[in-house]
Amino acid sequence: MPPRLRRLLSLPFGAAIATAALVFGSGQALANVALTQVSSDPFANSTSQHKTQVEPDTFSFGNTIVSAFQTGRFFDGGSSDICFATSTNNGTSWTNGCLPGVTKFQGGGVYDRVSDAAVTFDAKHNVWMISTLTITDTSGVLGAAVLTSRSTDGGLTWANPVTTASATGSANLDKNWIACDNTATSPRYGNCYTEFDDNGAGNRIHMATSTNGGTSWTNVTTGSTGLGGQPVVRPNGTVLVPYESNSGQIRSFRSTNGGSTWNSSVLIATVQAHTVAGSLRTSPLPSAEIDSAGTAYVIWQDCRFQSGCPANDIVMSKSTSETTWGAVTRVTSDGGDHFIPGIGVDPTTSGSTAKAAVTYYRYPTANCTASTCQLTVGYTSTTNGGTSWAAPTQLAGPMSLSWISNTSQGRMVGDYISTSISGGKAWPVIAVANAPTGSTFDEAMYVPTGGLAITGGAAAAAATPLVTSGHQPTPTVPPRRR
Repeated sequence: MPPRLRRLLSLPFGAAIATAALVFGSGQALANVALTQVSSDPFANSTSQHKTQVEPDTFSFGNTIVSAFQTGRFFDGGSSDICFATSTNNGTSWTNGCLPGVTKFQGGGVYDRVSDAAVTFDAKHNVWMISTLTITDTSGVLGAAVLTSRSTDGGLTWANPVTTASATGSANLDKNWIACDNTATSPRYGNCYTEFDDNGAGNRIHMATSTNGGTSWTNVTTGSTGLGGQPVVRPNGTVLVPYESNSGQIRSFRSTNGGSTWNSSVLIATVQAHTVAGSLRTSPLPSAEIDSAGTAYVIWQDCRFQSGCPANDIVMSKSTSETTWGAVTRVTSDGGDHFIPGIGVDPTTSGSTAKAAVTYYRYPTANCTASTCQLTVGYTSTTNGGTSWAAPTQLAGPMSLSWISNTSQGRMVGDYISTSISGGKAWPVIAVANAPTGSTFDEAMYVPTGGLAITGGAAAAAATPLVTSGHQPTPTVPPRRR
């Protein structure tokens, strides 16, 4: 199956902008990276922060890349609408717009806000899908419904959404994600799976399954609690869902029968995370991908390789067995604080020759303040399944935190980002901010012009964790991340 190739973005222009990588910490490769701006906030409602775009997801299949992201961020949750950008020629040019029928700000929708865009493609039914989380203001900021917007013309135009799940009673939905089984030989070929949790029920995780191209969904409650689950589908049809548990662990559960039932979760690792400075909104949500042989890759931010937990690295665990996961290994080791990672895996590779790319945000100096932190974007890649990683390259920054949208949980570029591999190159999608003009932000979506090369490198230092006790507060019910 062509595995989940995540990530990319745009707007009606696709203008190339040369952005110099100005500040590098220890170990960063000095390079100038040209970025193409692929989208911009078109809204002007007074209740949102403009111009802001945050939290992209993307998916690619064949020569098509579809992206989706929050646009016009509200301080206390959600955005004016989810906008999209689509390339049908491997990133050479882009078409963009905003989803109709979701919010009151675009195309006759009924909801006040929307959040948490996730993208997938259903090869059997030839349908692109964007999953979103809607919000109403009538009783505070609540997760009212999970919707699925569908495109049958290659992601160029989108129909009004169908409802995947609705909140009833005390339900309070959060953190949805979507994936499809695209392996033609799989017994579940054409099944699509949407994950979300109910914060009103202790973050109980639900899985919804569609067998008809996203036109209808069947909802099943799992036995797991947490948030940020990202389903990936193995070539044999088994669905794995890595997530962050209520107890501060990265865990995974699975279904072997097409989503009819979901097994108990297994431990991947206990999170050991440094609190990121400057009140930037981050958490150790996992980013997951799968290679052509079915090996699952999960990455997150973690401080276990730094004595005393002074800063995070990006770390990884892999599974080939569905029920057991390998030792946590280090992806980054170049100093500074690393967080909000997104991984992409080349769908034509696997095992010891698997190609993968990781993009993340970084502070060159971890011990900074809201007024002194310098936010940058880093990138690294591997050609041997993560045994070693190339020297990281800075793609963007430095950015002052005052340049990016503000939320009730801190300044925000997104709770996740994404990286896709398409045409042999990596295409990370990143929120990049410039200095505001008065009260108007300049925070938009960019991709590296022409994509990024995927190369190998020396193994990351410190193969044995130096931290042996958890350093992240782990509340019984994690805070909502909408």
